[in-house]
Amino acid sequence: MFETEKFSEPVKVRLKEESGILWKFSRVEDCAPEEATMPVINVDDLTDKDKAKMEVDQLKIEVKLERALVSKCCEEMRDYIQSGADEDPLVKDHPIYTHEHFALKESLNKIIEQEINPYVDQWEEAGKFPAHKIFKILGNAGFLGVNKPIEYGGLGLDFSYSVAVSEELGNIRCGGVPMAIGVQTDMATPALARFGSPELKEEFLVPSISGDKVCCLGVSEVGAGSDVASIVTKAVRKGDELVINGGKMWTTNGTQADWMCLLANTSEGPPHKNKSLICLPMNLPGIHIARKINKMGMWSSDTAEVFFDDVRVPYKNVIGQEGMGFTYQMLQFQEERLWGVANILTMMDNVIRETIQYTRQRKIFKQPVLHHQSVHFRLAELETEIELLRSLLFRSTALYIKGNDVTKLASMAKLKAGRLARELGDSCLQYWGGMGFTSEVLVSRFYRDSRLMSIGAGADEVMLSIICKYMDTLPRK
Repeated sequence: MFETEKFSEPVKVRLKEESGILWKFSRVEDCAPEEATMPVINVDDLTDKDKAKMEVDQLKIEVKLERALVSKCCEEMRDYIQSGADEDPLVKDHPIYTHEHFALKESLNKIIEQEINPYVDQWEEAGKFPAHKIFKILGNAGFLGVNKPIEYGGLGLDFSYSVAVSEELGNIRCGGVPMAIGVQTDMATPALARFGSPELKEEFLVPSISGDKVCCLGVSEVGAGSDVASIVTKAVRKGDELVINGGKMWTTNGTQADWMCLLANTSEGPPHKNKSLICLPMNLPGIHIARKINKMGMWSSDTAEVFFDDVRVPYKNVIGQEGMGFTYQMLQFQEERLWGVANILTMMDNVIRETIQYTRQRKIFKQPVLHHQSVHFRLAELETEIELLRSLLFRSTALYIKGNDVTKLASMAKLKAGRLARELGDSCLQYWGGMGFTSEVLVSRFYRDSRLMSIGAGADEVMLSIICKYMDTLPRK
């Protein structure tokens, strides 16, 4: 018989919704329809004794009915998925995605085309997008908690679905909005979802998944960016509170955020063991948004410098164990880096595609630019590099969802993505000629937005150091 373990997680979620019960059967054999056969009953023929007995046996009857329903759903869903997979070559040939991954991407694409892309130019000019409005739309559709626990409003899926969402968000016509969404889903909340107390999850994770609250990540400082161990912001315990002093820099969503996942020093111990992650409401006295930073790219994403002056927050707002913040943040970085790679891959696909379209139409020396060997050969090289990076992403993701440490592979993928984005943006922009130097085309926006990939979430040099550490080639101190 068919085992439910063969079903992907979205199927289980759908079955839960369909049946209105918890998933409590490990095998379809346990809920076979023949075991749930119910007699045909004429209510008029029932005596009072029969009715009383029915009330006593009601729970047993409901359980049988539920088991039959679950079995029916299993069979129908199995047939639907198998038939879809057979017909759709994308599903059949994809290394990690199932029909549900593509269905998720298709649903998200509709929101992107209806609620986001028509307004991107406006938001780029304004230097800000309406985070609360967009996040609420995405939250209502389930896209802010794809791999978060079901009991807190998430879909309970594995990280590969977050990768699929990130890929699709790459179809947004700028880099700032996807980055802001990624902060909410895969940069500021993974540690909370994994290590936070139930109370903290109810207060901060639930509204972040639903889109009712916008969050930001407070790690980088003026003197400590990629070198996370060097942060100086302190959170000193006084009774049942922490008193926070210091500041954070390059804070995405900082001017609109309702709360911050803050990394601060909570003791005087070694730099890798004296830090804690703290859920910090952004409306507390002593929190000052010093300025909105003007940037080279990512215009539609607000980036803030934030100061803390004797900010008091309950000690219970510490995520997990005190002193484990550095470790938790490093774990968050795995997902953040893979998320960023998936997102920029789609952007690079789009830039290549639009460059091919433009160079096929634009003529120079009486023939299309694309027909010059140097052009179509270079585009072929870039396309090859994209596919190699995509394979690394999928391999890293497949290993990660099985519980493996992919720090080395994630660092390699991010390093390659940042460098390839710079190559691709420069090469493709060149083929657009004067149009590429305007702000009216995607390639110029990508050129400035993608430069952050080699800087944010760990600079290229930090990625190289991590890789060398795993290769055991770093000089010993």
